[in-house]
Amino acid sequence: MQMIGFPGLVLTVVLILYVIIKALSGFDMAQRITFFVGLVGGSFFLGSFVFGYFSSNASGSSFLTLPASHFEKWLCGILIAGVFYPIVFLVFYCGIDTGFVALYHNGLDPSSPFYKQAYESVYTFDLSGVIAVNVYILFFIYTGAMLLGSLYFNKVSVIKTAIALCIICLVIFGANWLFASLLFGNIDDAAPFNHVAVPLGNDVGSIELPAGIAKICKYAFFYVMPAAFWLLSFTRLREKEF
Repeated sequence: MQMIGFPGLVLTVVLILYVIIKALSGFDMAQRITFFVGLVGGSFFLGSFVFGYFSSNASGSSFLTLPASHFEKWLCGILIAGVFYPIVFLVFYCGIDTGFVALYHNGLDPSSPFYKQAYESVYTFDLSGVIAVNVYILFFIYTGAMLLGSLYFNKVSVIKTAIALCIICLVIFGANWLFASLLFGNIDDAAPFNHVAVPLGNDVGSIELPAGIAKICKYAFFYVMPAAFWLLSFTRLREKEF
């Protein structure tokens, strides 16, 4: 019931948020926020349900009677959170986004001198654009972290995993800022493994990582780390079942 009911709840919330934000801030803001909330937020909470049954010996023991290997159980959870849910969400999102945009376009007056400008100001969300790609990366990072966290934390894994992620981010940003301050003195901004902004009189100069190292860091954080989360959940799943 959780596997079916929760995605249905998320889709309903996304629809309501889309309507509210669209009325308050327009299509662009509504599309960005609801796409992030639906894909990243929905999969994050769903991930806690997928492996939540293995959070204790009592609940996990019921799965030992099933004629399935550790890999099959892990693969089942991965398919639910990492394949089926994103597909269902994307199909649903494309449907509501296309529908609302079409209603807006059909409601315009073709005889208006601002018709073309108003028509072209609203368009469907680009699922292959920069914003969508960044959301996909966050989806793999946070969903993988939640799948792993649901196996490490016995109770309220959603809250504990979220707190753990926040602590990790604070430590990384804090250590990066401290290290940059020690090296460059007064700094204006410092993004981990990206750049350091240093005040130069009335201007601000930016010191960036060399292209080769920046590319390595990008692949490490955007691809290697998420893959490690997803794969480590399999190792932890085997440890939980005994």
